[in-house]
Amino acid sequence: MASMDSSSAFIKEYQERFEKKLKENEIVLLEHWKAQLDKIAGMRQDSVASLQAQVAKMADMMATRIKVLKKDFQQNG
Repeated sequence: MASMDSSSAFIKEYQERFEKKLKENEIVLLEHWKAQLDKIAGMRQDSVASLQAQVAKMADMMATRIKVLKKDFQQNG
């Protein structure tokens, strides 16, 4: 019975640490993309077309990163 309790405690502690790390990583990710958006928002855009081009460039950066992560996940997951 005691080993079951220690096993449950270990699993709970490990799960809490995993969730904490996941949230930390999400914060870092959101801070990065927010900084990118802030940079675009701070630029003096000549026209709507130039703003659209900047947003499209950022979307492409995100798509590329997603592809890299998916590829890595498939190889190592």
